[in-house]
Amino acid sequence: MNITVKIKYALLLLCIVVTSCEYNVEEELQTEGTEEEVVELCNPDVSFVAKIKPIIDNNCIRCHNGSQFPDLRTYTGVSNSAQRVQIRVVNRTMPIGGALTNDEIELIRCWVENGALNN
Repeated sequence: MNITVKIKYALLLLCIVVTSCEYNVEEELQTEGTEEEVVELCNPDVSFVAKIKPIIDNNCIRCHNGSQFPDLRTYTGVSNSAQRVQIRVVNRTMPIGGALTNDEIELIRCWVENGALNN
């Protein structure tokens, strides 16, 4: 085999190795943590006052303060729009101009799926 063919094979092999070792950071972040942490995070007794309301206040109230639908200032406002809030935060279309952590999104998702209780 001449040197040019060897170089072409080496470059081809290098390209295959590099592209097959794609590193997906988002996947790794989603799988971090122990199973116990995930179970704890999705507790059906997630407190609206202690966990959900602070997320809403810190990320949503600047727009949804009664001047824009939905009004998220109170438990009633949040619970009446719980499904809408869940969909928007899970698909990351809300909050506009901000971002929730994966843990915050998971808390909201679990709270809504467990009945959006005022606890």
